[in-house]
Amino acid sequence: MAASVRLRHLAAICLCGLLASPVMAETVNKSLIPPPAYQLAAHHADVPSAVLYAIALQESGIHLRGQRVPWPWTLNAAGQPRRFTTQAAACGELQDALDAQPNRRIDVGLGQINVGYHAHRVAHPCDLLDPYRNLSIAATILREQYRQGEDWLPAIGRYHRPAGGAPAARYRRSVHQHLSRIHGGPAILATPGRSLP
Repeated sequence: MAASVRLRHLAAICLCGLLASPVMAETVNKSLIPPPAYQLAAHHADVPSAVLYAIALQESGIHLRGQRVPWPWTLNAAGQPRRFTTQAAACGELQDALDAQPNRRIDVGLGQINVGYHAHRVAHPCDLLDPYRNLSIAATILREQYRQGEDWLPAIGRYHRPAGGAPAARYRRSVHQHLSRIHGGPAILATPGRSLP
């Protein structure tokens, strides 16, 4: 019992770190520093943490206490987004969704990782609900979409839709708006080696 309570307490602290850090890290010039989990995942994949955080805001963002924050237990099944208060509840719904529709119509977690296209990256689809694992995979996918010599905007579009086109362009514009909020003004997207915060 005590171990269960401690585990819940630790999970709450980690969730607060994922959700509250951007609000607490606001600086005088109104730019935001991505929370440590985003910085770590971005560092390991060699992508800008601000870009990874902006993608998460676009993919799973929810308004909470007057701020837009990514929500780790977000599912989108067949175009219907749902958010859950616990990882276990989201996992149960994910399993039901997998029984009800093709897995290519289901996106999971902070980075809305598509189960059908990225199932090979995890042992079980519910593993995508682990916020740290999800961020690591999202950062890896973003890095895979980056092409040498480009800035990050085309990679952002391909993260959403590798084939490009109008959906990728709309997505780039939306994520760029989040980046501008993170930077406290117009976002300038650097290439690797000149990475953003």
